[in-house]
Amino acid sequence: MVVLIGGLFLTVFRSGTGTAGARSADGRAATSGTAAARIDLEHRVTDFTASFGRDGGYRPPTEAERATVAGGVGLLLDHREQAARDRLAEVGFVLRTLTDSASGRRFAEIADSHEGGTGNRGWGRIYVDLSAPVHWSVQVPHPVADEDSEKLGVGVLRGTPGGVMVLAGAHRRSGEGNAADVAHRQDTVFDAVCAELVHRRLPGIQVHGFADSSQPGSDVIVSTGKADDARAEARALAAALTDHGFDVCRSWARDCSLEGRTNEQSGVAAAFHVPFLHVEFSRSVRSGDRRIARAVLAIDTVTARWDAAYGQGTITPASPSASARA
Repeated sequence: MVVLIGGLFLTVFRSGTGTAGARSADGRAATSGTAAARIDLEHRVTDFTASFGRDGGYRPPTEAERATVAGGVGLLLDHREQAARDRLAEVGFVLRTLTDSASGRRFAEIADSHEGGTGNRGWGRIYVDLSAPVHWSVQVPHPVADEDSEKLGVGVLRGTPGGVMVLAGAHRRSGEGNAADVAHRQDTVFDAVCAELVHRRLPGIQVHGFADSSQPGSDVIVSTGKADDARAEARALAAALTDHGFDVCRSWARDCSLEGRTNEQSGVAAAFHVPFLHVEFSRSVRSGDRRIARAVLAIDTVTARWDAAYGQGTITPASPSASARA
């Protein structure tokens, strides 16, 4: 009996220490391998962005730092997890494995270990769905500044499996000049990662927000940015949004106030003829969870389309590269 009880105690003790893993700076479990901390992905992201402000919190990365993070993301997409960890560690980034309690799916979180400290750099996070082959991306360049656009991003990532979310790490006005406005800069970690995804021919949708007064009478502005490679997807998205009760300004049919023609990530996608959508949502759409959920359902029609295109072989990934801008 003593031996049996002792054995049970040892088993429980080992089980507890083996799954708890390390702790991140915010106290949540952060694990690697198959043991994944169970979290609510939306809460995790909004807890992160809640500290974003216009004052400070951003340091422009060097070219080498940008390439290192993008290279680490590429290694993860090539299923070389340990190599990815080692590469990311060179610039103080960490790779965690998390399970989203809402979707039940596992995600890799690539985050800056300097987050929340006095040396915060504002370089953002990347989330990679580990439940399916990666086939598309959703990009959130202006969290907090475009209020609740980060919720849209998480909702889209939770929708069709096989997505990557690239999330900016600072308020767009927190840097000197427009240094932190990642949608209009080529010298950011955000841009370098998006370029890596483009080189792998992963189509992307970038979500933004606008004040209702900027485009009166419209809930959503749909554009293909600098090119027309995603015209079919744009039409499909506009139709789905209309079906869900939204008034849509279609940039290919008439002039809209915010069409993303100067968007840098759109420019890279255009150069490689990779589908890219620039979508602006009014404040009214972003002001309620139900409307956000309806918008996400509409976007799911496009991400599901991209996922199917990869499965059918109509989209062929390019060979890996450190950056599509090279």
